[in-house]
Amino acid sequence: MSQRVLVTGASQGIGLAIADAFAAAGADVAVCARSQDALQSAAAGLRERYPAVRVHAQVADVGSERDVEALLDDVVATFGGLDVLVANAGVYGPKGAIEDVDWQSWVDAIRINLLGVVYTTRRALPALRASERGKIVILSGGGATKPLPFISAYATSKAGVVRFGETLAEELHDVGIDVNMVAPGALNTRLLGEVLDAGPGVVGAEFYRAALKQRESGGTPLAIGAELCVFLASRAADGITGKLISAPWDPWRRFSEEKERLDGDVYTLRRIVPEDRGWSW
Repeated sequence: MSQRVLVTGASQGIGLAIADAFAAAGADVAVCARSQDALQSAAAGLRERYPAVRVHAQVADVGSERDVEALLDDVVATFGGLDVLVANAGVYGPKGAIEDVDWQSWVDAIRINLLGVVYTTRRALPALRASERGKIVILSGGGATKPLPFISAYATSKAGVVRFGETLAEELHDVGIDVNMVAPGALNTRLLGEVLDAGPGVVGAEFYRAALKQRESGGTPLAIGAELCVFLASRAADGITGKLISAPWDPWRRFSEEKERLDGDVYTLRRIVPEDRGWSW
């Protein structure tokens, strides 16, 4: 039986690239997004490129418990189960100083980026437990590992999903469900366009300059992060769990040969203490 995969936020950008990579590998793929037109267009493209696999598309807002429940019920009924969840759906949220941004927009970004991952994962777990080897891949971002001034909702939510994933990996360790987080790199997607449209006065001069440089360089190819997601969902990655992995920077293509060395706190969020800097206080 081919893998049965759900990718959230898959109507464009990295989500669509991930869905495409799984379909190319022969997996049956379910995709969801909030925009019906964009989602149906993406699904039609997948069906045209990969006629041998099943493609299921459903409009859903991962920040809505009702939408998530309906989504998972339909995906499991359509495919007869679920083997892989890729929690990708996310937004940048409001940009600007915390005292100036629209508060409801800030809360909505947390609802989609953080609670949406938790909702979807929680609802998918019964099907993943019934799978031969369930896999969960959570898309992280730059906000998980460093502060992002003036994009605080995004940074906060992305740090939160990484710690949630690390915690869930511990909870599910004995049942054979691997949970990992992927930092796909600096991507030239709609989120980059939002930063450039906002301008340096809103997102800060340093972040704006970095965004301009990223646009000019072309950014990280979407295919690299997509390939990493497919690897983490494969049997070659069995037992690799609780890790935050950078698609463009980490040597993940040889992780299957280094599983014993991946035990412990490598590729995890942690506090830096004076001893890490060679200081004796």
